[in-house]
Amino acid sequence: MKKIINQPKHVVDEMLQGLVFMHGGLVERLDGYDVIVRKTAKRGKVGLISGGGSGHEPSHAGFVGRGMLSAAVCGAVFTSPTPDQILEAIKAADEGAGVFMVIKNYSGDIMNFEMAQEMAEMEGIEVASVVVDDDIAVENSLYTQGRRGVAGTILVHKILGHAAETGKSLTEIKELADALVPQIKTIGLALSGATVPEVGKPGFVLAEDEFEYGVGIHGEPGYKKEKLQPSQALAEELVAKLLQDFNAQAGEKYGLLINGLGATPLMEQYVFANDVAQLLKDKEIEVVYHKIGNYMTSIDMAGLSLTLIKLEETSWLEGLEATVETPAW
Repeated sequence: MKKIINQPKHVVDEMLQGLVFMHGGLVERLDGYDVIVRKTAKRGKVGLISGGGSGHEPSHAGFVGRGMLSAAVCGAVFTSPTPDQILEAIKAADEGAGVFMVIKNYSGDIMNFEMAQEMAEMEGIEVASVVVDDDIAVENSLYTQGRRGVAGTILVHKILGHAAETGKSLTEIKELADALVPQIKTIGLALSGATVPEVGKPGFVLAEDEFEYGVGIHGEPGYKKEKLQPSQALAEELVAKLLQDFNAQAGEKYGLLINGLGATPLMEQYVFANDVAQLLKDKEIEVVYHKIGNYMTSIDMAGLSLTLIKLEETSWLEGLEATVETPAW
């Protein structure tokens, strides 16, 4: 294992210290907790929090700031944060109008966020939530019942963050979230596994000329392995799966996110983007929003994911395009 770290057990703590040093004008760390909060003044609006295991940087702490998350809870690598940490994030995010939680569909995350919600409500804080399950690769997976929550979660942060910033109520944000999540779908592929620092070896190994469709962001199995193919063939597979799941029709408006999983150069992401653009053009799908880069990674996994969001409401596009101040957007 080759990594630029000190002791593996200190990775999350030292990472958060470094993040606050580099972005101290925007965020700070709650003393004694692995929670990053924004520095903006409280203005009586709904707070928005998210989180999960570390190893997916810049998710989720990189999206804390004006217009997106109020706070992010950072668990150990690939491990759900504990209820007490989540409770502190809720309390820090509360501005008197309630707190909304964006939860990825993993059993540990759901259990611990719901426990924290119950504790917060006992302290008089109104809390609501949504579970993101955008990964269409497999119906059930390790750590989940139903589809996994992956890179599409970032688009939820962005649109709900804009709703909170513009003064929407907790009830309105809950209604928006419930309408939004079914219109976001993701599928990915991996060329190599991720190495958790305290484990010291990849979670799975593929042959030199092999890749796997549908791998999860913790290295969960996908749906098939094949010999490596040109980018165009990879794009054809992922685009076809997404459009089929949407039952997409010519003339519909979509946004897309191409997300690197940690070790895929932007050069390769842009090649893939070129192929995706042509395929969607051929299908007469109108792409009205697009973003590319590393947003929901899997430590050092080589691979990428493709997310499509069906933009049924003009306000959703406004939310995606709104200006924010965060470390990573």
